[in-house]
Amino acid sequence: MALRVERDKESGVALVTLDRPAKLNAIDLETAGELADLWGALRYDEGVRAVVLTGAGTRAFCTGIDRGVTVPQPPSPYAIDDPLLRIGPKANDLWKPVVAAVEGMACGGAFYLLGEAEFVVASREATFFDPHTTYGMVSAYEAVAMAQRMPFGEVARMALMGTAERVGAERAYAIGLVSEVTEPGGAVAAALRAAAVIAGYPTGAVQGTVRAVWSAKEAARAQAMAQAPALIALGNLPPERQAELFEGRGRAGDGPPRVR
Repeated sequence: MALRVERDKESGVALVTLDRPAKLNAIDLETAGELADLWGALRYDEGVRAVVLTGAGTRAFCTGIDRGVTVPQPPSPYAIDDPLLRIGPKANDLWKPVVAAVEGMACGGAFYLLGEAEFVVASREATFFDPHTTYGMVSAYEAVAMAQRMPFGEVARMALMGTAERVGAERAYAIGLVSEVTEPGGAVAAALRAAAVIAGYPTGAVQGTVRAVWSAKEAARAQAMAQAPALIALGNLPPERQAELFEGRGRAGDGPPRVR
């Protein structure tokens, strides 16, 4: 199992942990399926009224798709199969509040998850970045998800700068991506405290509020997501060229990414 789920019956909060620390909590096909199944199951679990989502260890919340995974694609040029499209709670019709707790890196496909959380709590050492352009890929779904949470210029900069730049926790807080910054190692505890407060309120009022907040941006998000497959098909380098660029990362002279 790539997920660890701990339910607290007293508070009504479930702690969901991406449990692949050796892989920086990257998501393979098994993990993607487990996430979709879990969100579906939590819809029917009356004992869970709020969820905290985090990653195991302190190095990363999640680094997106596991680069070692081969994703079968249909032969049609008009269709792209993206296993990450179903990993979020909203994609699985779960309208219980989800709080994300970020320690370490959150990048690329992690934004599918962060984009469907109600809010994000992050450690002071957390960083956020989008590596797609560096490796010859279009940042489409990820950029759309972040455009719901960040100012336009900040989304554009993060998506275009690739691995050259990372958004630190304090900057993420200043632009609204993060709602609370904690000391290192404190993100989960802070998220659990917030989730417990929310879970203590009447369920109907909470879930109705979640739906109301999301309805304010659902139409724009759906329209933007609909354009993503064509943009990816047109702009992505061939997979083998992407792999070459990825394998060449961190070569001498590249220097560390700038954190702002």
